[in-house]
Amino acid sequence: MGVRGRSPVRDYILILIGASIMGFAIKNIYDPIGLVTGGASGVAIILKKQFGVPLWLTNTAINIPLFAAAAKLKGWSFIKRTLLATVTLSVSLYVIPEMPFLMDDLFLTALFGGLITGAGAGIVFACQATTGGTDMLAAIIRRWLPHYTLAQILQVLDAAIVLIGAGIFGVTYALYALIAIYAVSKVSDGIIEGMKYSKVAYIISDKSEEIAAAILKELERGVTALDARGMYSGNRKNVLFCVVSRKEIAQLKELVVGHDAQAFVIVSDAREVLGEGFIEYRQ
Repeated sequence: MGVRGRSPVRDYILILIGASIMGFAIKNIYDPIGLVTGGASGVAIILKKQFGVPLWLTNTAINIPLFAAAAKLKGWSFIKRTLLATVTLSVSLYVIPEMPFLMDDLFLTALFGGLITGAGAGIVFACQATTGGTDMLAAIIRRWLPHYTLAQILQVLDAAIVLIGAGIFGVTYALYALIAIYAVSKVSDGIIEGMKYSKVAYIISDKSEEIAAAILKELERGVTALDARGMYSGNRKNVLFCVVSRKEIAQLKELVVGHDAQAFVIVSDAREVLGEGFIEYRQ
């Protein structure tokens, strides 16, 4: 199961869009200037520079054995969405026309390449997929090196590719590649976390029963009453605990004030909420 209201078909469409965005950035921003940011795409750029091998062909050739190994070790359910993303990336590298831009400015190339790639990657990651390559290889290697995290293995693989790119295109390009890598990580993380963020509200009011009923009816959100005692007054009362989406928090505050203008409300961020009505567990 995914997020409530989001079907697998929608996820597959988003994967197609995200992988295509990545393909555009790789072909028309990174490749023309020789910016190697790691991954299978970085290897593809290196091989195109050295031997003239098309980007799409290298990306496909690298991923075929990786997917075969991953399917054998982890099963079809592990790779099916990533397979769609990887195939889409290879197809986009083949069919998207070459129209390079930002050729005269390394900084803008690294920055906007990272922003665009990060947007595409974030969409793909949010749909529980990757575009294969070093991500898949890291998952396979970790089977034999379980004491290392997936992120640590991935960092070593991508760093090795960036260093090879530095030897071919120059250290300056490798340093600018670090800017692109940073931008990719920040944008993709922002997209992923942005889909998970919710708001937590604690409501202290003498009209907690009315407010709870209104939340249940009007927002259709669950609410829990916590038994509390004021340490100054010694009075016992209910503290309502409620988790809502970011877009619902304004409506929640209006609802509370409408029932009790003197209510005490505390609102904080929840980085990730799992359960019915939010992000549901995947089986």
